[in-house]
Amino acid sequence: MTDQLLAMSKRDIDRFELLKRLIRKEIGRSHAAKLLRLTERHVTRLKKAVIALGASALIHKSRGKASRNKIHEQERQKIVRLLKEKFPDFGPTFAAEKLRELHRINRDPKTIRSIQMAEGLWKPRRPQAKSEHRSWRARRAAFGEMQQFDGSYHDWFEGRGGIVESCLLASIEDATGKIMQAKFAPHEGVFPVFGFWKNYVETHGKPRHIYLDRFSTYKMSQKVALENPDLKTQFKRAMEELGVEVIFAMSPEAKGRIERLFDTLQDRLVKELRLRNIGAVEEANRFLKEEFIETFNAKFSVEAASAANLHAPLTEKERKHLASIFSRKEERTVQNDFTFSFRNQWYQITERQPATVCKKDTVTVEEHLDHSIHIRLRGKELNVVLLPVRPKKRQAPLVIAKAAQDRKPSADHPWRRRFHADALKAHS
Repeated sequence: MTDQLLAMSKRDIDRFELLKRLIRKEIGRSHAAKLLRLTERHVTRLKKAVIALGASALIHKSRGKASRNKIHEQERQKIVRLLKEKFPDFGPTFAAEKLRELHRINRDPKTIRSIQMAEGLWKPRRPQAKSEHRSWRARRAAFGEMQQFDGSYHDWFEGRGGIVESCLLASIEDATGKIMQAKFAPHEGVFPVFGFWKNYVETHGKPRHIYLDRFSTYKMSQKVALENPDLKTQFKRAMEELGVEVIFAMSPEAKGRIERLFDTLQDRLVKELRLRNIGAVEEANRFLKEEFIETFNAKFSVEAASAANLHAPLTEKERKHLASIFSRKEERTVQNDFTFSFRNQWYQITERQPATVCKKDTVTVEEHLDHSIHIRLRGKELNVVLLPVRPKKRQAPLVIAKAAQDRKPSADHPWRRRFHADALKAHS
């Protein structure tokens, strides 16, 4: 009996004690069924089994025996070797996917998890402390209704190709959770963001809303920060020209889908790039476009509540002026000599123009994505010439006044004539 009790779990021992009380008629069958959370019929079966076999009747017959589905030791050793050599920091689910995809080992993630834990390759995450309560926001109903957009600075290439840290720009569809577009960029400045969205609207059309950071929290070098002032204003201005509403999130938690996307990508995408030994931005962007995004969306996206696609196509006018819309725009004042300065360079407005240009007019300087400069006034592009040097201001002729004692009137000066007339009168 003692050996049987040692082999029993706490749950079995508790059942055994209650069933003994039932056998001794200290409690009734209905009471015992309620305490054991079993049906009265099952309690009767257990009572009969305990009377016939004792405590061993409550011990499962498979306890202590190897499972019929136990993985063979040879296969287990192969999995351990692959996990240590190729997937040492992979999570159980992702490791199971790659073992099936690359090595034709089809095992449940729970099996892989148990092997990883036994080999010290995986530790269960500790439960997170309770954070501030936030209400859940339902997904938008239709495709194209809202895009969540952000950039993530991370060691995506793990130092390959000499790249220490790079920025990944991504847009996720709120209704479906699909990655609509993702691209590695040098930073999250005006031109990379404009290039991202110019390609987006040309490919998919215009979404109704874009959800992004409210405050500037971008990690840029000092040089980049100086070259990219007022990112949000430039971006919002461009979106207003396209008729797309920009919504600024009050906190990172508010745009949780794009934040969770980057958490997932910093795990999965980093490892996919490692497995393919990708160490160049161009190659990584090609991999994103041709392989990764499609595979990711097939695995993680959901169906939208509505079948409608709310992306609006570009109009002919918008398509014609797309380069102008996605350009950095600044205003300059025309000087009296019809010149103006931009980026420490001077430009001369030529004589022949499609619009009348007056002194003190305010012109718009557009710097396009190809870094070409275009000048506009009242919707017309002006003709300008880049000057080699800053034009010199015209100065009045310099007149130096002579000292009073050096001034001598001329021979026919009126003063001399008057003085001569007075002298003649005196002699007469």
